[in-house]
Amino acid sequence: MMVRVLAVLAALLLPLAASAQEKVLRAVMHADVRVIDPVWTTQTIANIHGALVYDTLFGNDADQKPQPQMVGKYEISPDRLNYTFTLRDGLKFHDGSPVTTRDVIASLKRWGAKDGVGQRLMGYVTEMKAVDDKSFTMTLKEPYGMVLESLGKSGSSIAAIMREKDAMTDPQQQVKESVGSGPFIFAKDQWVPGSKAVYLKNKDYLPRSEPPSSFAGGKVPGVDRIELIWMPDPQTAMSALINGEIDFWENPNTDFLPLLEKAKGVKLLKTGKIDSTQGMIRLNHLQPPFDNPKARQAMYYLINQEDFLRTIVGDPRYYKVCPGLLTCGGPYENDGGAQWMKEYSPKKALQLLKEAGYKGEPITVLAATDHNTITPATQVLIQAMREAGINVDVQSMDWGSVVTRRAKKDPPVQGGWNIFVTTSGGVGSSNPVLHTWIGAACDKGLFGWPCDPEVEKLRNAFGMAKDEAERKTVANALQARAMDDVVFLPFGQWDAPLAYRADRISGIVPNTGLAVLWGITKK
Repeated sequence: MMVRVLAVLAALLLPLAASAQEKVLRAVMHADVRVIDPVWTTQTIANIHGALVYDTLFGNDADQKPQPQMVGKYEISPDRLNYTFTLRDGLKFHDGSPVTTRDVIASLKRWGAKDGVGQRLMGYVTEMKAVDDKSFTMTLKEPYGMVLESLGKSGSSIAAIMREKDAMTDPQQQVKESVGSGPFIFAKDQWVPGSKAVYLKNKDYLPRSEPPSSFAGGKVPGVDRIELIWMPDPQTAMSALINGEIDFWENPNTDFLPLLEKAKGVKLLKTGKIDSTQGMIRLNHLQPPFDNPKARQAMYYLINQEDFLRTIVGDPRYYKVCPGLLTCGGPYENDGGAQWMKEYSPKKALQLLKEAGYKGEPITVLAATDHNTITPATQVLIQAMREAGINVDVQSMDWGSVVTRRAKKDPPVQGGWNIFVTTSGGVGSSNPVLHTWIGAACDKGLFGWPCDPEVEKLRNAFGMAKDEAERKTVANALQARAMDDVVFLPFGQWDAPLAYRADRISGIVPNTGLAVLWGITKK
């Protein structure tokens, strides 16, 4: 009897022992995981989720050069019209099925119908055809210089490769399952929106042999389990990091950086060479009053970037006034359209709005309540609008609800909107093609739906430019045109470092844009 009891106890204790040895990375991110389809939304947290679960054909490295990821080898014809890609060995989805070119082609078609960068690429593609299960061809109607960069983009929305049956989902509808071939498996049964999202190590994943560099190189799943824990209160998150309750804090408030610098076991890490974040205000071009370009231009007179940046960041060491749409400090920074950002005048803003036909109707602003940068930025904007005498209809909701509502094209009284505030990754925003928000592709574009054929023509010209000098000339003309049309209103850029427990974890791969969580190991 005693032997039997001991055997039962041993059987019960074995799982506990295994669990005790499990390496768990606990990370607090800038937002809660509410959407699990990285193609359907540009939301950064959804794409951080997507980058864990899905893989991409290419990955842009720290110098923004595309490197093969799922692709084992590729060939480009001398006329640059025909690309042949062959998948590397050992690619399997999390359900055990092999990744085939049918999955790849269906995924690229869905991404290309939804994402601005993908739409531009697919505008040049005349055919994608499977040669066999591992090889496929892509044929272009004319040479396009951003094919591989587009496939390897590290900002939202990534060109995630899904199972064919998932990729057949209407791109305007969310994929309900999140089954990829990436380094981590999404534990949907443990997902608690508003609390945490859980990812398990994909033991079948075969990382590339090259060292990691941003989105390129080996994506090594270094821990058994990742928990993205939602802590909307930054004070709570800071205490949790200092006390060792979490290991990684993606986006600490700059007010807390001096304390974190002194905290035992905690280190700060800059994520890249370019400022990590660009702030932007998006207007709805479909609905009055901002269907009138003069009304959109009036909003420039409500933007004092210092007001936004002091409120959001505080410490001028970490922020930069940038009057353009392309990241300042990036290769294509220029002064095109900068005249719009030279004067702050609420009185003039209201005057121009009235000249555009505004008669005091409520303007609906979607105000996120739980985002550490978007929330205060929205309040600065609302204050400026009220100072101007504008009738502001503030719709307060969590960031996940903003993401859902901003997709609606209905009038504000029917659940639509006029304005929302968001951010974009600094690296993607430095390139006119990869900067999705600078586009003006009408109903095929991003929320706000700017519609300007000249903007799109200039973005095409950038991708077709024969040399760097021509690219810079086109970038200047593009920015000037996009600012005239007010594709968005910039309110500056900043670069807060991430914070982590250096006494517990190592191997963080710096990446400006989407936080990279593969490569991290835990003691």
